[in-house]
Amino acid sequence: MNPWIVVAIVIAALILAAGGFRIVKQYERGVVLRFGRLVGVRNPGLNLIIPFVDRMFKVSLRISTMVLEPQEVITKDNVTVKVDAVVYFMVIDPTKVVINVEDYKQATVQLALTTLRSVLGQSELDELLAHRDQINLRLRQIIDEQTEVPWGVRATLVEVKDVLLPDAMQRAMAKQAEAEREKRAKIIHAQGEQQAAENLTQAAAIMQTQPVALQLRYLQTLVEMSGERSSTIIPITLDILNSLSGKILPTKSTL
Repeated sequence: MNPWIVVAIVIAALILAAGGFRIVKQYERGVVLRFGRLVGVRNPGLNLIIPFVDRMFKVSLRISTMVLEPQEVITKDNVTVKVDAVVYFMVIDPTKVVINVEDYKQATVQLALTTLRSVLGQSELDELLAHRDQINLRLRQIIDEQTEVPWGVRATLVEVKDVLLPDAMQRAMAKQAEAEREKRAKIIHAQGEQQAAENLTQAAAIMQTQPVALQLRYLQTLVEMSGERSSTIIPITLDILNSLSGKILPTKSTL
C-alpha cells in the first residue's frame, strides 16, 4: 500500500478522533443527541462523542440576569405607571431546556413581561409603592409555575426596580403628603395644649389648697422679673395682700 495513503488515513482518523472530544466546564452540562435522539447528559470534564453521529448541546447552570424593558401598566385603580424589573433565573434540568423549549432565555423573559403586566394590573398603586416585596414574591411564584416543570428553568428572584409616575400624580401625592404632615403637626400641637391646660389646672388646684405653694411661685416670678429688668421691685407677701384686701373696699360713684 502506498505509504502516503496510510499517512492520509492516519491523519483522517486522528482528525475524527479529535473531533469526538468535548470539554464540559464545571458550571455546564452536556446534553447529547444521537441521530436526533436523546442519549444522556454528560458531566463536567473530558467527554467523547461519536463524530457526525452525536451532537452535544452545552447548557450553563449559572444564574442568568435579564433586565425587563420599562412597561406601561394600568393599575387596578386606573393609574398609568411605567415599571421596569429584573429577573434572575437558572437551569435546573438541562434535558428539558434543550428538548422542550427552543430559546429558554427569550421565552423566560417574554413570560416575565406578560406576568409583570398581569400582576401589576391586578394591584393598586398604594400596594405597588408600599408592598413591593409581596408583588416580587407573587411574580416569582407565577413564573416558577410556568417554567420550572415544563422548561426546567427556575426563577430565583424577581425585583421591580423603578416605578415612574405621571407628573400630575407626583404633584398630587406631594400635596397629599404635605397635608398629612400638617395634620400630624396640628394634632401634636393640640395634644400639647391639652396637656398644658391639664397641668395648669392641677397647679391651680394645688395653689388654692396650699397658700405656701402660691407664695413660692410668687417669689420665683419676682426673681425672674428682677433678672430681666433693672427696675426696683418691692415684694409683698400674701399676709399683707390679705390684710389690704380686707380694708380696701370698692367705692361707688354718687350723683
